[in-house]
Amino acid sequence: MKKNQTKKLCIAGVLCAVAVVGSFISFPVLGSKCAPVQHMVNIICAVVLGPAYGVSVAFAASLIRNLLGLGSLMAFPGSMFGALLCGLAYKFKKNIPLTLVAEVFGTAVLGGLCAYPVAIFFMGVDGGKVAFYAYIIPFLISTAAGAILSGILLGAVKRTGILDSLAE
Repeated sequence: MKKNQTKKLCIAGVLCAVAVVGSFISFPVLGSKCAPVQHMVNIICAVVLGPAYGVSVAFAASLIRNLLGLGSLMAFPGSMFGALLCGLAYKFKKNIPLTLVAEVFGTAVLGGLCAYPVAIFFMGVDGGKVAFYAYIIPFLISTAAGAILSGILLGAVKRTGILDSLAE
C-alpha cells in the first residue's frame, strides 16, 4: 500500500513539473494565456492517477506557474475543472475518448464560465466590458490542443501495454 502511494506521488510530481515547464509553450488568445501542455497533463493524470491526484496536480501546477510569473489566475479555473471531469470520466467509464471530451467540456465550458468572476473580482476586469462567456473560446482552443496531444500520447503508450500497468 505504501509503495503504491509513493509511486503515485512521484508520478504526480513529475507530471506537475511537466505542466510547469510546459507552460513555456503557450500563446495568448483573447486575454487568456493558453497552455495546452497543462491539459495534456490533466488527461494523463486522470488515466494514470485518478481524479483526486489530477485536481491536485492541476492546482499545484497553477500555483507554481503563478508564483513564477508564468501564468495568470485563469490557470486555476482553466485547469482544475477539466482535471476533475476527465478524472471522473476515466474512473467510471475507462474510456479514453470520453476522458478527452470531459477534459475539453470541463475546461472550456465550466472553467470558462468560472473564469468570469475570477477576472472581475481578482483581476480587476470591468464586468461591463467582457461577456460572461468570454473565456470559453480561449479555454476551448487550449484544451482541445492538449486533448489532441494526450490522445496521441496515450494511444501510443496503450499500444505498448505500459498504460495497463500504470493506470489506476
